[in-house]
Amino acid sequence: MSLDMILSNVRLLGREELVDLGVQNGRIAAIAPFLNAEAPRWDGGGALAFPGFVDSHVHLDKACILDRCAICEGTLTEAIQQTAAAKAKFTVEDVYARAKRVLEKAILQGTNRMRTFVEVDPRAGFRSLEAITALRADYSHAIDLEICAFAQEGLTQEMDTFAMLDASLNLGATLVGGCPYADPDPGQHISLIFELARKHDVDVDFHLDFDLDPSGSAIPAVLRATETYGYGGRVSIGHVSKLSAMVPEDVQNIARHMSDAGVALSVLPATDLFLMGRDRTKLVPRGMAPADVLRKQGVVTSVATNNVLNPFTPFGDASLSRMANMFSNVAQLSRDSDLEAAFAMVTSDAARLMRVPDYGIEIGGVADVVLIDGPDAASAVREIAPVLAGWKAGKQTFERPRARLIKP
Repeated sequence: MSLDMILSNVRLLGREELVDLGVQNGRIAAIAPFLNAEAPRWDGGGALAFPGFVDSHVHLDKACILDRCAICEGTLTEAIQQTAAAKAKFTVEDVYARAKRVLEKAILQGTNRMRTFVEVDPRAGFRSLEAITALRADYSHAIDLEICAFAQEGLTQEMDTFAMLDASLNLGATLVGGCPYADPDPGQHISLIFELARKHDVDVDFHLDFDLDPSGSAIPAVLRATETYGYGGRVSIGHVSKLSAMVPEDVQNIARHMSDAGVALSVLPATDLFLMGRDRTKLVPRGMAPADVLRKQGVVTSVATNNVLNPFTPFGDASLSRMANMFSNVAQLSRDSDLEAAFAMVTSDAARLMRVPDYGIEIGGVADVVLIDGPDAASAVREIAPVLAGWKAGKQTFERPRARLIKP
């Protein structure tokens, strides 16, 4: 057998024995306990091999701006206001440099697919879109980057934004998103976003229900629009912290409707935990949607980064294994099966949400492989197992050697 390289002695999800992965022309050509072929070998040393982390919800354009924002209240309103003031001064070079910083961290943490929201409005102009589009091209060897043209500050009260979103979908954006809770007419906001999506035949992703009042959810409006536009399987919603304030029966009912309609969910633990419940003086609520509950009802769910080092989330290292661990802690998960599900939310489930067509390690599939220093998915989440190395289409993109103790 002619192979370009062999990744040897690795574990695969669902298999106990160590195997070799043979790569040819950027694809997995063979999987066997031992591949006898003349080709360069990379010894995985028993590490877990998987297709890489998938970050379904990030804001690269407004990352790393703590030096130009003052966090006093730590609320969602303040974060939107601070960021709106800051982004008016963004330049293409500035956005590119900050986004590059986070993107490189994500790659080194084992992420090779990502969906980033990019704000387009009269304050941001098209500067952020230009920067992120260039970044996507420059790092295409290591990561697949989706760009969602996004209306953060509403739409109906500022229809210039609608025209700019429309133009963005001809300038490099690959889907469109909105923020109904920031609009004086949330229902019309949702309809306008769907109109753009249908016009350009792209998917939709909303920031939704970002508060702790169980009443007044916008999910029903999104479900109706999904049915009206025939968009089942092409709609995602993020945050939805209202679900954390609802009684279990209501959560189950919404989950069933979301599953039937084909509406997926991204949960963003770091941001939701930081911003929610600021008005409480004791027993501060977690404010995180119960993605594990919705997943069991058939909803496609993911756990994602959202923001890094800005007023929405003033910390972060772009590690999705850490994010899965955080989610599991907050959701009080302990069984191996539940932790395996949490791992899926940052890998295969997130890939389903983004409709990635070729996610998986199988013969004939694309040779996208990441090694993590753990025996299985549950251990990877429990221990925030370090990432060791990664390949994109058979080409190595990074390496983080195992730490070792040095004895006297």
